[in-house]
Amino acid sequence: MEDERCDRIYFEKITRTKSNRPEFQKLLQEIQTGDTLVITKMDRFVRSTQDALNIIKFLFEKGVKINVLNLGIIENTSTGRLIFTIFSAFADFERDLIVERTQAGKEIAKQRPGFREGRPKKFSQQQINLAMQLLETHSGSIAKFQNEQY
Repeated sequence: MEDERCDRIYFEKITRTKSNRPEFQKLLQEIQTGDTLVITKMDRFVRSTQDALNIIKFLFEKGVKINVLNLGIIENTSTGRLIFTIFSAFADFERDLIVERTQAGKEIAKQRPGFREGRPKKFSQQQINLAMQLLETHSGSIAKFQNEQY
């Protein structure tokens, strides 16, 4: 984004699938006529094709140009709107394919013996018990050590 000489960079820590995106809402409020909105990729910008069409309409009515780094500048012309609509649909399609493949992979994994859904636990129960035991037996000496340091 710095290579594009952007005045402001908005970074959203929430995925595009969430409707409550505070940084994105802030961007929509602050962007002005004549600005160019630079986005890295279409699939990171909008949640769905319909969402894309609503947002692009809002931005074009405000007189904003859009620069999608892997596509180029999209302007408020018939061709620009067509290209934006097509690529929004492809981004939506790509997301659907990812979800389908993920679900299919989960179904295959569930057939394996010992399958557990979700992330593996970081620590075993034995490690947790040991940590608790150490905490109980050495917490006084740790506090004493800290007091001696100051």
